[in-house]
Amino acid sequence: MPQTAIKICGLQSVEVIKSILPLQVDMIGFVFAASRRQVQPSAVRQMLAAVKEWGSLNKELRQPKAVGVFVNPSLEELGSVLREAELDVVQLHGQESPDFCRRVKEQFSVEVIKVLSMKKGNDTEPAESGYQADNSSEPTQGHQTHQADQAHQTNQAHQTSQAEKLLQPYLGAVDAVLLDTYDPIYGGGSGVAFDWTLIRPYQDWAQARQLPLMIAGGLNEENVGRLVSGYLPDGVDVSSGVERNGVKDTALIKAFVERVRDYDDKE
Repeated sequence: MPQTAIKICGLQSVEVIKSILPLQVDMIGFVFAASRRQVQPSAVRQMLAAVKEWGSLNKELRQPKAVGVFVNPSLEELGSVLREAELDVVQLHGQESPDFCRRVKEQFSVEVIKVLSMKKGNDTEPAESGYQADNSSEPTQGHQTHQADQAHQTNQAHQTSQAEKLLQPYLGAVDAVLLDTYDPIYGGGSGVAFDWTLIRPYQDWAQARQLPLMIAGGLNEENVGRLVSGYLPDGVDVSSGVERNGVKDTALIKAFVERVRDYDDKE
């Protein structure tokens, strides 16, 4: 079974980059969208230079892919950033269309990760799962159970349909999909977990088409093991969950990576 890909996002300093390279994470993320973790292309260029220097001294170890995080960028903005910072992956957190994602891949020769925001109360976004039986008429237990089973099946069918509706247009246009908790300001990076029971229909659809599915949103060293063991995502993405007082903490990053790898080793 392949190892779970690990992405550490929101990196802002050369020192932290150097400290986590020996952990052999798969991706390191830099936020170019408006955020308290936003970095400039010139700073990312310096951090990536440190990665290359480390790689030249440790040729037996792999270098992580560099991921740039954007929200509704223009092609011109992406071109400007990529000319200065040599990214391997562009992660899109906004309302970017499948056609736009395809153009990014073709024009800049990068991989593309499309983020889907998980929230409730909006037909264009995944709905909240769960069923509350209507007990107002005090039905018998058998009748109530039958109603609950029917509602559960209907809910599952709705979620499967919703997953296909959202994912199908991106098939062939992106290299991976990332489910993250909706944030009304930044689109993601809220540090809050969404309802993981929503994962399954997206995962089933993606696996059937060999499209990697990653999970973000409120992950940390305490809960990532449950996610990995319970849902077997292709990858996990963490930012605020490995910070202390808003700053990346090497010890927390190390603990996070160890939790994920502990499960991978058991498999």
